[in-house]
Amino acid sequence: MAETSIEWTDATWNPVAGCTVLTAGCTNCYAMRMAARLDAMGVAKYKGLTRKSGKRAVWTGKIRLDQSSLETPKAWSKPRKVFVNSMSDLFHPDVSADFIFRVWQVMKETPRHTYQILTKRPDRMAEVLSQPQFEILPNVWLGTSVEDGRVLFRLDDVRRVPAAVRFVSLEPLIGSVADGDLTGIHWAIVGGESGPRARPMNPEWVDEIESMCRRAGTAFFFKQWGGKNKKVTGRTLNGRTYDEMPTLTF
Repeated sequence: MAETSIEWTDATWNPVAGCTVLTAGCTNCYAMRMAARLDAMGVAKYKGLTRKSGKRAVWTGKIRLDQSSLETPKAWSKPRKVFVNSMSDLFHPDVSADFIFRVWQVMKETPRHTYQILTKRPDRMAEVLSQPQFEILPNVWLGTSVEDGRVLFRLDDVRRVPAAVRFVSLEPLIGSVADGDLTGIHWAIVGGESGPRARPMNPEWVDEIESMCRRAGTAFFFKQWGGKNKKVTGRTLNGRTYDEMPTLTF
Protein backbone atom coordinates (compact mmCIF):
# COMPACT_ATOMS: atom_id res chain seq x y z
CA MET A 1 0.00 0.00 0.00
CA ALA A 2 1.14 3.56 -0.67
CA GLU A 3 -0.08 6.01 1.93
CA THR A 4 -0.96 9.35 0.39
CA SER A 5 -1.42 13.00 1.27
CA ILE A 6 -4.27 13.36 -1.25
CA GLU A 7 -7.07 14.85 0.81
CA TRP A 8 -9.96 12.81 -0.58
CA THR A 9 -8.48 9.32 -0.27
CA ASP A 10 -6.44 7.16 2.12
CA ALA A 11 -4.13 5.14 -0.11
CA THR A 12 -3.10 4.57 -3.71
CA TRP A 13 -2.87 1.32 -5.70
CA ASN A 14 -1.08 1.26 -9.04
CA PRO A 15 -1.49 -1.95 -11.06
CA VAL A 16 -0.72 0.17 -14.15
CA ALA A 17 2.13 2.63 -14.68
CA GLY A 18 2.69 5.14 -17.46
CA CYS A 19 0.34 7.29 -19.52
CA THR A 20 0.00 9.61 -22.52
CA VAL A 21 -0.48 13.38 -22.53
CA LEU A 22 -4.03 13.93 -23.77
CA THR A 23 -5.32 17.46 -23.11
CA ALA A 24 -4.30 20.71 -21.38
CA GLY A 25 -4.94 19.27 -17.94
CA CYS A 26 -2.03 16.87 -18.48
CA THR A 27 0.59 19.55 -19.16
CA ASN A 28 2.02 19.72 -15.63
CA CYS A 29 0.91 16.29 -14.40
CA TYR A 30 2.45 15.46 -11.03
CA ALA A 31 2.62 11.78 -11.98
CA MET A 32 5.08 12.55 -14.79
CA ARG A 33 7.42 14.25 -12.32
CA MET A 34 7.02 11.42 -9.82
CA ALA A 35 7.60 8.71 -12.44
CA ALA A 36 10.81 10.41 -13.57
CA ARG A 37 11.98 10.61 -9.95
CA LEU A 38 11.22 6.94 -9.34
CA ASP A 39 13.03 5.98 -12.54
CA ALA A 40 16.08 7.95 -11.37
CA MET A 41 15.90 6.06 -8.07
CA GLY A 42 16.12 2.77 -9.96
CA VAL A 43 12.51 1.64 -9.55
CA ALA A 44 12.12 -0.79 -12.47
CA LYS A 45 8.37 -0.30 -12.75
CA TYR A 46 8.89 3.29 -13.94
CA LYS A 47 11.98 2.80 -16.12
CA GLY A 48 11.58 4.54 -19.49
CA LEU A 49 8.04 5.78 -18.87
CA THR A 50 9.07 9.45 -19.17
CA ARG A 51 11.53 11.47 -21.24
CA LYS A 52 13.04 14.90 -20.80
CA SER A 53 11.41 17.74 -22.72
CA GLY A 54 13.25 20.94 -21.94
CA LYS A 55 13.45 21.06 -18.15
CA ARG A 56 10.51 18.80 -17.48
CA ALA A 57 9.59 15.13 -17.72
CA VAL A 58 6.80 14.03 -20.04
CA TRP A 59 5.19 10.65 -20.64
CA THR A 60 6.64 8.56 -23.46
CA GLY A 61 3.28 6.82 -23.98
CA LYS A 62 4.63 3.48 -22.80
CA ILE A 63 2.26 1.55 -20.51
CA ARG A 64 3.41 -1.07 -18.02
CA LEU A 65 1.01 -3.57 -16.42
CA ASP A 66 2.17 -4.57 -12.97
CA GLN A 67 0.86 -8.10 -12.52
CA SER A 68 2.62 -8.44 -9.16
CA SER A 69 0.59 -5.65 -7.55
CA LEU A 70 -2.84 -7.02 -8.45
CA GLU A 71 -3.34 -8.91 -5.19
CA THR A 72 -2.02 -6.13 -2.95
CA PRO A 73 -5.36 -4.80 -1.58
CA LYS A 74 -6.25 -8.26 -0.31
CA ALA A 75 -3.52 -7.90 2.32
CA TRP A 76 -4.96 -4.68 3.72
CA SER A 77 -7.18 -5.65 6.63
CA LYS A 78 -8.24 -2.13 7.57
CA PRO A 79 -10.97 -0.62 5.33
CA ARG A 80 -9.79 2.39 3.41
CA LYS A 81 -10.54 4.60 0.43
CA VAL A 82 -8.18 3.59 -2.40
CA PHE A 83 -7.31 5.78 -5.37
CA VAL A 84 -6.71 3.33 -8.22
CA ASN A 85 -3.89 4.23 -10.63
CA SER A 86 -2.78 7.58 -9.30
CA MET A 87 0.22 7.13 -11.63
CA SER A 88 -1.70 6.13 -14.76
CA ASP A 89 -5.16 5.72 -16.30
CA LEU A 90 -6.84 2.32 -16.02
CA PHE A 91 -8.82 3.09 -19.17
CA HIS A 92 -5.88 4.04 -21.34
CA PRO A 93 -6.38 2.32 -24.74
CA ASP A 94 -3.28 0.18 -24.18
CA VAL A 95 -4.75 -1.42 -21.03
CA SER A 96 -6.75 -4.42 -22.18
CA ALA A 97 -10.30 -5.14 -21.05
CA ASP A 98 -9.01 -8.47 -19.74
CA PHE A 99 -6.56 -6.73 -17.41
CA ILE A 100 -9.23 -4.25 -16.31
CA PHE A 101 -11.45 -7.23 -15.48
CA ARG A 102 -8.69 -8.69 -13.29
CA VAL A 103 -8.58 -5.39 -11.40
CA TRP A 104 -12.38 -5.53 -11.17
CA GLN A 105 -12.26 -8.99 -9.60
CA VAL A 106 -9.85 -7.85 -6.91
CA MET A 107 -12.15 -4.95 -6.03
CA LYS A 108 -15.12 -7.30 -5.91
CA GLU A 109 -13.26 -9.63 -3.55
CA THR A 110 -12.35 -6.78 -1.17
CA PRO A 111 -15.68 -5.05 -0.43
CA ARG A 112 -14.25 -3.59 2.79
CA HIS A 113 -12.37 -1.04 0.67
CA THR A 114 -13.85 1.80 -1.37
CA TYR A 115 -12.11 2.20 -4.71
CA GLN A 116 -11.96 5.52 -6.58
CA ILE A 117 -11.05 5.30 -10.28
CA LEU A 118 -10.38 8.48 -12.23
CA THR A 119 -9.95 8.64 -16.01
CA LYS A 120 -9.51 11.21 -18.75
CA ARG A 121 -11.07 8.65 -21.08
CA PRO A 122 -14.64 8.18 -19.82
CA ASP A 123 -15.79 7.19 -23.31
CA ARG A 124 -13.65 4.05 -23.09
CA MET A 125 -14.66 3.55 -19.46
CA ALA A 126 -18.32 3.47 -20.55
CA GLU A 127 -17.54 1.14 -23.46
CA VAL A 128 -15.54 -1.38 -21.41
CA LEU A 129 -17.78 -1.42 -18.34
CA SER A 130 -20.90 -1.96 -20.44
CA GLN A 131 -19.59 -5.42 -21.32
CA PRO A 132 -21.59 -8.17 -19.53
CA GLN A 133 -18.69 -9.51 -17.44
CA PHE A 134 -18.46 -6.22 -15.54
CA GLU A 135 -21.00 -5.82 -12.76
CA ILE A 136 -21.73 -2.63 -10.87
CA LEU A 137 -19.81 -2.79 -7.60
CA PRO A 138 -21.12 -0.64 -4.72
CA ASN A 139 -17.58 -0.11 -3.42
CA VAL A 140 -16.27 1.28 -6.71
CA TRP A 141 -16.62 4.98 -7.55
CA LEU A 142 -15.98 5.98 -11.16
CA GLY A 143 -14.98 9.44 -12.27
CA THR A 144 -13.49 11.65 -14.94
CA SER A 145 -11.22 14.70 -15.00
CA VAL A 146 -12.47 18.00 -16.42
CA GLU A 147 -10.01 20.89 -16.44
CA ASP A 148 -11.90 23.53 -18.41
CA GLY A 149 -14.80 24.12 -20.77
CA ARG A 150 -13.07 22.43 -23.71
CA VAL A 151 -13.58 18.94 -22.23
CA LEU A 152 -17.10 19.23 -20.82
CA PHE A 153 -18.12 16.37 -23.12
CA ARG A 154 -16.48 14.05 -20.58
CA LEU A 155 -19.40 14.71 -18.23
CA ASP A 156 -21.79 13.24 -20.80
CA ASP A 157 -19.48 10.26 -21.24
CA VAL A 158 -19.20 9.52 -17.53
CA ARG A 159 -22.98 9.69 -17.18
CA ARG A 160 -23.11 6.65 -19.48
CA VAL A 161 -20.89 4.65 -17.14
CA PRO A 162 -22.71 1.97 -15.11
CA ALA A 163 -21.71 2.93 -11.57
CA ALA A 164 -22.88 3.14 -7.99
CA VAL A 165 -21.14 6.52 -7.65
CA ARG A 166 -20.00 8.84 -10.45
CA PHE A 167 -17.68 11.73 -9.76
CA VAL A 168 -15.70 14.47 -11.47
CA SER A 169 -12.29 15.87 -10.58
CA LEU A 170 -12.10 19.51 -11.61
CA GLU A 171 -8.37 19.64 -10.99
CA PRO A 172 -6.28 21.29 -12.22
CA LEU A 173 -9.06 23.79 -12.81
CA ILE A 174 -7.59 26.05 -15.52
CA GLY A 175 -10.79 27.57 -16.89
CA SER A 176 -14.48 28.08 -16.24
CA VAL A 177 -16.78 25.06 -16.47
CA ALA A 178 -19.96 27.07 -15.86
CA ASP A 179 -21.57 25.63 -18.99
CA GLY A 180 -21.30 22.10 -17.61
CA ASP A 181 -24.11 19.94 -16.29
CA LEU A 182 -23.58 17.96 -13.06
CA THR A 183 -26.85 16.04 -13.30
CA GLY A 184 -26.17 12.43 -12.39
CA ILE A 185 -22.76 13.27 -10.90
CA HIS A 186 -22.64 12.41 -7.21
CA TRP A 187 -19.39 14.12 -6.22
CA ALA A 188 -17.23 16.99 -7.47
CA ILE A 189 -13.63 17.56 -6.38
CA VAL A 190 -12.23 21.01 -7.13
CA GLY A 191 -8.60 22.07 -6.97
CA GLY A 192 -6.05 24.46 -8.41
CA GLU A 193 -2.88 23.24 -10.05
CA SER A 194 0.18 22.89 -7.83
CA GLY A 195 3.89 22.63 -8.54
CA PRO A 196 6.62 24.78 -10.08
CA ARG A 197 4.67 25.63 -13.26
CA ALA A 198 1.21 25.91 -11.70
CA ARG A 199 -1.38 27.85 -13.69
CA PRO A 200 -3.64 30.18 -11.66
CA MET A 201 -7.22 29.34 -10.70
CA ASN A 202 -9.82 32.10 -10.69
CA PRO A 203 -11.93 32.06 -7.46
CA GLU A 204 -14.99 32.85 -9.59
CA TRP A 205 -14.62 29.46 -11.32
CA VAL A 206 -14.78 27.73 -7.94
CA ASP A 207 -17.87 29.65 -6.84
CA GLU A 208 -19.54 28.70 -10.12
CA ILE A 209 -18.92 25.03 -9.41
CA GLU A 210 -20.23 25.21 -5.86
CA SER A 211 -23.46 26.73 -7.20
CA MET A 212 -23.67 24.02 -9.85
CA CYS A 213 -23.28 21.37 -7.13
CA ARG A 214 -26.07 22.85 -5.04
CA ARG A 215 -28.44 22.87 -8.02
CA ALA A 216 -27.59 19.28 -8.99
CA GLY A 217 -27.42 17.82 -5.46
CA THR A 218 -23.75 16.98 -5.98
CA ALA A 219 -21.39 16.69 -3.01
CA PHE A 220 -18.74 19.45 -3.14
CA PHE A 221 -15.12 18.85 -2.06
CA PHE A 222 -12.70 21.75 -2.27
CA LYS A 223 -9.21 20.25 -2.32
CA GLN A 224 -6.82 23.18 -2.68
CA TRP A 225 -6.02 26.57 -4.17
CA GLY A 226 -2.73 25.19 -5.45
CA GLY A 227 0.15 27.31 -6.67
CA LYS A 228 3.87 26.80 -6.21
CA ASN A 229 3.34 26.08 -2.52
CA LYS A 230 -0.12 24.61 -1.91
CA LYS A 231 0.44 24.48 1.85
CA VAL A 232 0.68 28.26 1.92
CA THR A 233 -2.45 28.89 -0.16
CA GLY A 234 -4.42 26.26 1.76
CA ARG A 235 -7.86 24.86 1.07
CA THR A 236 -10.25 27.27 2.72
CA LEU A 237 -13.05 28.64 0.55
CA ASN A 238 -15.15 31.59 1.72
CA GLY A 239 -13.94 31.11 5.27
CA ARG A 240 -14.48 27.35 5.59
CA THR A 241 -13.40 23.96 4.31
CA TYR A 242 -15.59 21.75 2.15
CA ASP A 243 -15.06 18.02 2.64
CA GLU A 244 -18.39 16.72 1.40
CA MET A 245 -18.50 13.08 0.24
CA PRO A 246 -21.09 11.29 -1.92
CA THR A 247 -23.99 9.44 -0.35
CA LEU A 248 -24.15 5.82 -1.48
CA THR A 249 -27.66 4.92 -2.60
CA PHE A 250 -26.89 1.75 -4.59
